[in-house]
Amino acid sequence: MAADLNRGGRSRRLYLAFAAGDRDTAEGLLAPGFRFHSPPDPELDRAGYFERCWPHSGNRTEFEFVRLVESGDEVVVTYEGTRPDGTRFRNTEVLRFDGEDRIAEAEVYFGWDLPAR
Repeated sequence: MAADLNRGGRSRRLYLAFAAGDRDTAEGLLAPGFRFHSPPDPELDRAGYFERCWPHSGNRTEFEFVRLVESGDEVVVTYEGTRPDGTRFRNTEVLRFDGEDRIAEAEVYFGWDLPAR
Protein backbone atom coordinates (compact mmCIF):
# COMPACT_ATOMS: atom_id res chain seq x y z
CA MET A 1 0.00 0.00 0.00
CA ALA A 2 1.40 3.37 -0.96
CA ALA A 3 2.28 5.40 2.11
CA ASP A 4 1.64 8.67 0.27
CA LEU A 5 -2.12 8.13 -0.13
CA ASN A 6 -4.31 10.50 1.84
CA ARG A 7 -7.45 9.21 3.56
CA GLY A 8 -9.60 10.00 0.53
CA GLY A 9 -7.24 7.98 -1.65
CA ARG A 10 -7.22 5.09 0.81
CA SER A 11 -11.03 5.18 0.87
CA ARG A 12 -11.21 5.07 -2.93
CA ARG A 13 -8.72 2.21 -2.98
CA LEU A 14 -10.95 0.13 -0.67
CA TYR A 15 -13.91 0.32 -3.07
CA LEU A 16 -11.76 -0.50 -6.08
CA ALA A 17 -10.26 -3.48 -4.21
CA PHE A 18 -13.79 -4.68 -3.41
CA ALA A 19 -14.85 -4.40 -7.06
CA ALA A 20 -11.77 -6.34 -8.16
CA GLY A 21 -12.00 -8.94 -5.39
CA ASP A 22 -8.53 -7.89 -4.20
CA ARG A 23 -8.74 -9.01 -0.60
CA ASP A 24 -5.02 -8.49 0.07
CA THR A 25 -5.37 -4.77 -0.61
CA ALA A 26 -8.53 -4.56 1.49
CA GLU A 27 -6.83 -6.40 4.38
CA GLY A 28 -4.01 -3.86 4.29
CA LEU A 29 -6.40 -0.90 4.41
CA LEU A 30 -8.49 -2.14 7.34
CA ALA A 31 -7.45 -1.84 10.97
CA PRO A 32 -7.23 -5.08 13.00
CA GLY A 33 -10.21 -3.96 15.10
CA PHE A 34 -12.31 -2.90 12.08
CA ARG A 35 -16.08 -2.59 12.72
CA PHE A 36 -18.79 -2.52 10.04
CA HIS A 37 -22.31 -1.12 10.46
CA SER A 38 -25.22 -1.22 8.00
CA PRO A 39 -28.99 -1.63 8.36
CA PRO A 40 -28.97 -5.42 7.86
CA ASP A 41 -25.68 -5.85 9.74
CA PRO A 42 -25.60 -3.32 12.58
CA GLU A 43 -22.39 -4.58 14.18
CA LEU A 44 -19.88 -6.77 12.38
CA ASP A 45 -16.27 -7.21 13.38
CA ARG A 46 -13.51 -7.60 10.79
CA ALA A 47 -14.03 -11.37 10.43
CA GLY A 48 -17.80 -10.87 10.15
CA TYR A 49 -17.30 -8.24 7.45
CA PHE A 50 -15.20 -10.58 5.33
CA GLU A 51 -17.62 -13.45 5.92
CA ARG A 52 -20.80 -11.49 5.19
CA CYS A 53 -19.73 -8.86 2.66
CA TRP A 54 -16.68 -10.15 0.84
CA PRO A 55 -18.49 -12.95 -1.07
CA HIS A 56 -20.10 -10.09 -3.07
CA SER A 57 -16.70 -8.70 -4.09
CA GLY A 58 -15.01 -9.20 -7.43
CA ASN A 59 -18.19 -8.54 -9.38
CA ARG A 60 -16.56 -5.67 -11.33
CA THR A 61 -19.01 -3.02 -10.17
CA GLU A 62 -17.83 0.33 -11.48
CA PHE A 63 -17.74 3.12 -8.91
CA GLU A 64 -18.16 6.81 -9.66
CA PHE A 65 -17.21 8.85 -6.60
CA VAL A 66 -19.63 11.72 -6.15
CA ARG A 67 -18.09 12.91 -2.88
CA LEU A 68 -14.98 12.15 -0.82
CA VAL A 69 -14.98 14.59 2.08
CA GLU A 70 -12.34 14.39 4.78
CA SER A 71 -13.39 15.71 8.19
CA GLY A 72 -11.17 15.00 11.18
CA ASP A 73 -10.58 11.26 11.36
CA GLU A 74 -13.47 10.47 8.99
CA VAL A 75 -14.09 10.41 5.25
CA VAL A 76 -17.63 10.70 3.93
CA VAL A 77 -17.93 8.79 0.67
CA THR A 78 -20.89 8.97 -1.69
CA TYR A 79 -20.65 6.83 -4.76
CA GLU A 80 -22.77 5.63 -7.63
CA GLY A 81 -22.19 2.07 -8.67
CA THR A 82 -22.94 0.39 -11.96
CA ARG A 83 -23.16 -3.40 -11.87
CA PRO A 84 -22.14 -5.49 -14.89
CA ASP A 85 -25.85 -5.98 -15.74
CA GLY A 86 -26.27 -2.18 -16.01
CA THR A 87 -28.31 -1.69 -12.83
CA ARG A 88 -27.19 1.30 -10.80
CA PHE A 89 -27.27 2.37 -7.16
CA ARG A 90 -26.07 5.15 -4.87
CA ASN A 91 -24.70 4.77 -1.33
CA THR A 92 -23.08 6.97 1.27
CA GLU A 93 -20.60 5.64 3.80
CA VAL A 94 -18.72 7.22 6.68
CA LEU A 95 -15.25 5.72 7.15
CA ARG A 96 -13.38 6.41 10.38
CA PHE A 97 -9.59 6.10 10.41
CA ASP A 98 -7.31 5.09 13.27
CA GLY A 99 -4.01 6.75 14.22
CA GLU A 100 -2.15 4.67 11.63
CA ASP A 101 -4.47 5.80 8.80
CA ARG A 102 -6.18 2.44 8.53
CA ILE A 103 -9.96 2.22 8.20
CA ALA A 104 -11.23 1.38 11.69
CA GLU A 105 -14.98 1.64 11.14
CA ALA A 106 -17.52 1.88 8.33
CA GLU A 107 -21.10 3.13 8.61
CA VAL A 108 -23.09 2.30 5.48
CA TYR A 109 -26.24 4.10 4.34
CA PHE A 110 -27.90 2.72 1.22
CA GLY A 111 -31.15 2.21 -0.60
CA TRP A 112 -31.00 4.38 -3.69
CA ASP A 113 -31.62 2.60 -6.96
CA LEU A 114 -30.79 4.78 -9.95
CA PRO A 115 -32.19 4.65 -13.48
CA ALA A 116 -30.05 2.94 -16.10
CA ARG A 117 -28.02 5.24 -18.34
